[in-house]
Amino acid sequence: MTGMARRKVHRRAKKIPGEEPLALVWCGLRADIPAPPEDVHRAAGRARLKPGRHWLHHTGLVLAAVIIIPYFLVEQLMNRIAWLLSPERDRQAQAQARRRAAREANEPGASAAAGRPTAPAPADGVFDGDWSRTAGQLLLRWYVHSPNPRRLLPLTGGRICLAASPGRRLSPTKADDFDIVMEFAHHAARLQREPGQRHFFVRFADGSWLGLGRLADSEDADHFLRTIST
Repeated sequence: MTGMARRKVHRRAKKIPGEEPLALVWCGLRADIPAPPEDVHRAAGRARLKPGRHWLHHTGLVLAAVIIIPYFLVEQLMNRIAWLLSPERDRQAQAQARRRAAREANEPGASAAAGRPTAPAPADGVFDGDWSRTAGQLLLRWYVHSPNPRRLLPLTGGRICLAASPGRRLSPTKADDFDIVMEFAHHAARLQREPGQRHFFVRFADGSWLGLGRLADSEDADHFLRTIST
């Protein structure tokens, strides 16, 4: 983030809550919003659950596909030709190695280890998993106000504010059109950071929580994390 962009962000962050923020940070959800139950999604008006993408983003994906996929196919073809032209002894050795790997993968101990379920964090670590409480309801409205995944989070003496841009901007560093979409008094929500981690949680008064991360790598992020750690 350039100095000019940072000054613009700070000016806007001071203007939208009406006071100088103690700290601020660009942040986003730690992971994609998990799919809610159908009745919950329907009750929320089938709200958007994924970010909107700028047209340049899609253009970049198309260009990457045009360049990378043909290269991958050519590489696979060359590998196949090299295998066909290799001596019979080499081909037999490769076939034996593949069969050996397949047998090892099918051994009882290996299959049991591979099939052993893991215990994921609730809702993939995005929130506590209860769609009816504050964090779940906030998730259902996350992209209603803005298709952009980034949020500017100014922390003031009495409030935690979430500000967003209504557009599909590629860079969040220009804050001209950002405005508050949600705010919480400190008695209704508090910020908690795990020591040494570059993410944090918003814990609400009803016991629900929301995991935020994807912080901008800047002085603002470092200052923000120090502030909520004290």
